Amino acid sequence: MSRFDEYTQESQNAMLVQDEIVAFNPLEDDPFAFLSSNPAEGNDVAFLKTLGLGKPYIDSFTAHASRNGSTFEAELLASGLVTEDAYFGAFARFLRLAFVPELNATIVVDTPSLDVQLLDTRMVRLSPDDSKPLIAIVPDVSSIERLKNALDSRPGICADLVVTTPSALRKAVWEAGSERRTRQTINALFDATPHHSARITLHGKQGFVLGVGATILCGSMLLSPPLTFQLLHILTASLYTAAVLFRLVPLRSKPARQTLVLLAQAPEENLPVYTILVALYREEAIVEQLVNALDRLDWPKSLLDIKLVCEADDTATIEAIRRLNPGTHVEIVEVPPSLPRTKPKALSYTLAGARGEFIAVYDAEDRPHPKQLREAHARFRSAPDHLACLQAPLIISNANVSWITSSFSLEYSALFRRMLPMLARMNMPLPLGGTSNHFRASILRKVGAWDPYNVTEDADLGMRLYRLGYSSDVISYQTLEDAPTEISVWMNQRTRWFKGWLQSWLVMMRSPIRVAREMGWRAYLVFHLLIGGMLLSSLTHPLFIVYVLAMGKTIWTDGTATLPPSQLALFAVDTLNILASYTIFLLMGTRAMIPHERGLIGRRWLATPLYWLMLSAAAWRAVYELRCKPFVWNKTPHRPVVRK
Repeated sequence: MSRFDEYTQESQNAMLVQDEIVAFNPLEDDPFAFLSSNPAEGNDVAFLKTLGLGKPYIDSFTAHASRNGSTFEAELLASGLVTEDAYFGAFARFLRLAFVPELNATIVVDTPSLDVQLLDTRMVRLSPDDSKPLIAIVPDVSSIERLKNALDSRPGICADLVVTTPSALRKAVWEAGSERRTRQTINALFDATPHHSARITLHGKQGFVLGVGATILCGSMLLSPPLTFQLLHILTASLYTAAVLFRLVPLRSKPARQTLVLLAQAPEENLPVYTILVALYREEAIVEQLVNALDRLDWPKSLLDIKLVCEADDTATIEAIRRLNPGTHVEIVEVPPSLPRTKPKALSYTLAGARGEFIAVYDAEDRPHPKQLREAHARFRSAPDHLACLQAPLIISNANVSWITSSFSLEYSALFRRMLPMLARMNMPLPLGGTSNHFRASILRKVGAWDPYNVTEDADLGMRLYRLGYSSDVISYQTLEDAPTEISVWMNQRTRWFKGWLQSWLVMMRSPIRVAREMGWRAYLVFHLLIGGMLLSSLTHPLFIVYVLAMGKTIWTDGTATLPPSQLALFAVDTLNILASYTIFLLMGTRAMIPHERGLIGRRWLATPLYWLMLSAAAWRAVYELRCKPFVWNKTPHRPVVRK
């Protein structure tokens, strides 16, 4: 018999047994019917007794599984009473099969459908070079009767099967399909919808328009420099004023907490699986704080699918997580090194194994409120199907450390507790924050997930969701995080944000008429006032300050009689724009804060002009990086919170 024939026959035999495993239908059969039988007669109870589990434990885990809509294995392993190796090792001994606690990924047969095993961990085909093919299976107690009977009736099949653990099987699948999955992650969005991808910074028409505009500008400056500068000044000052006036609207808005009422009414039973994604890179110092924060989430651990996403060559972070032994609901996903090295690429890579109906994204330093998942689920449950994302507010917990953290806190307060709630009530697009986003997994996959080439993947995804007919909203329970305390760290982070916002703006400007029709002209205008206005105000702010100071000096020394009315008008407009920028920034931030937070700020708000100049420096640096290194991700280091 040839090796191919041998492989085919043995695979068919193994599949007969696997059919017994997957034949169980939880919609038609009672998944816990084995408990109603005579314990002396059932293989299931006999097996559980080999683990030392008595009837009280069996009844308890069965009740939890019934209430949560999970499985007996999920509840047992989530409890920590039994390890995966102990449980599935005992399962293998009971079935008289070999137990393999770790699978060699190089002998796993990679197929386009292999990633299904990341979602429903059942079996993989093994093809070692020095022995016959095998099937590695992950059995469960609900199918033990069928499986035991099949093995007893066909004893020859036992040699073709081995038992492994869900974690070992998923790890092997992640590694075996890594090259294929990486190619798909990098290219999927660009190949499917290139007009949504930031892979090409400037498309042909954009480059042409930019070149024509630069030529006209240079020609105008050569022919009439004063008139050209004055027209540019009037244009930029007018746009700056429009952006300032737009930010007046959130001052009158107040966040609603209607979802907390929904949360109080939400049922405790039949919760869905919730996936949590956290991208980590060189975060070994903070992983313990992160794991502890995630452990406090009010959600059954048997229904949590936490993915800690690490670069495969970041051994320090990976080892730090493994030392914590966080539990079977926490999985380390190792992303193969490849360009671009960005957070959105890592998240999109991991999406292939996200088992949850809903997906939350957090950062390494985040401490989400324990009830946040509950609130998000309650809101999704009561909302229309087109609600794709919920944004939780981010609150800076170290606002009292320095003037940088105080300004950062004011900025976040204004954005997450005033601006975004107002946009949500107006049914406008939301520039999402990079963390504490909650998604419907089906919609996230449908829209192409995160763009691996956009370094502010959050804002980009918020715009794309709106373009494709979906909505976003906000919830009330917060996430705490720390602001950078060092100027260099702050500058790197903010440069990346501005660079990503520039990328997102350019993506939205490739076909302006088409995008405006997709979004609606009102939403398209809001996008430009919000993102475009922020970019313009940051880039032009220092230029206006220079002009105001120069004009102020002239007026101080020579009076107003020497200046034409047009310059005096521009001087007045620029002065009002600058003062209004600072005032609205402070009012939006402080009005959304509680008294304790305002006390942490103290008098550090006086540094607002300096903070705005730093924003301008970061914006101009982003323009340079967009040209020279558009996809470089400036890493923000994090440190654990020091409790006093």
